[in-house]
Amino acid sequence: MMKVIAFLNQKGGVGKTTSTINIGAGLAKLNRKVLLVDFDPQASLSCSLGIENPECSVYDLLKQKVSLEQVIIKKGKLSVIPADIDLAAIDHEFRNATDKEYILKKALIDAIGFDYILIDCPPSLGLLTINALATSHEVYIPVQTEFLALQGLGQLIDTLHIVTKRINPALKIGGIIGTRYNRRKINKDVVEYLTENFKGKAFKTVIRENVALTEAPSFGKDIYSHNPDSIGAKDYYALCKEILKKEVTR
Repeated sequence: MMKVIAFLNQKGGVGKTTSTINIGAGLAKLNRKVLLVDFDPQASLSCSLGIENPECSVYDLLKQKVSLEQVIIKKGKLSVIPADIDLAAIDHEFRNATDKEYILKKALIDAIGFDYILIDCPPSLGLLTINALATSHEVYIPVQTEFLALQGLGQLIDTLHIVTKRINPALKIGGIIGTRYNRRKINKDVVEYLTENFKGKAFKTVIRENVALTEAPSFGKDIYSHNPDSIGAKDYYALCKEILKKEVTR
C-alpha cells in the first residue's frame, strides 16, 4: 500500500528539505519506488536536486494545466514533482474554492505505482501545508537537537490535532527526526526529551552534523550520490532502514 508522508516544521534550518530528499533517495536505494513533491514556493527541494526553471511545476498540476505524467521529472531512481515561485499564488487563487483543502489530493489521484510519496512542506501553516496534511497518511517532523528548536513543537502538534479532527482523521505523526546532532550535552538532552515525551514517535536514529549534507545541494545531488561514505549518508540510510522496520512491525 502506498504511503504519503508530509515533512513539516515551521522553523527553518532544521533539515526538513534535506530529510525529504535523503530519506526519499535512501528508500529508493532500498528498492522502493518514491515520488518527491516539492510543495514549497521557495523550491528548495527542486534546486537541491539540480532542477531549476522547470517547464512545468506542481502549480501547473494544481491548476490542471498539465497531467501528472507531464510534470514528473526523473532524477536517478527518484521521481520528482518540482515547484517554482508561482506556487505562492495558490493561497490567493484558491481562497474561495470549494474543498480548497483537497486540491493536492485530487491532483495526485493518478499517482499509482509508488511505495512512498514524500511532500516537502513550506515553513508555514497556510493553505499549502493544510493541503499536504489533508493528502498525507503521516507527518515526519525534523527537529534540530537544540532547545530553541523545541519551542514551536507544541504549537505544531496542536495544529496537527486540529487538522486530524477537522480535515484528515487518518493523519498520524509518523516520526520525529533529531537533526544536526553533534554529541554535545544539549544535543543529548534534547534527544532524551523527545524520546521521553513522544514515546514511539521519536526515531532512534539521529542525523549528525555533517558538512557533506550541506555541500550536496550545491551539486544538485542527494547525499548518497554526492558522498556515499559520509556520516550523513550513513545516518540517513540507517534511518531509512528504521522506517522500513517500523512498517513491518505495525
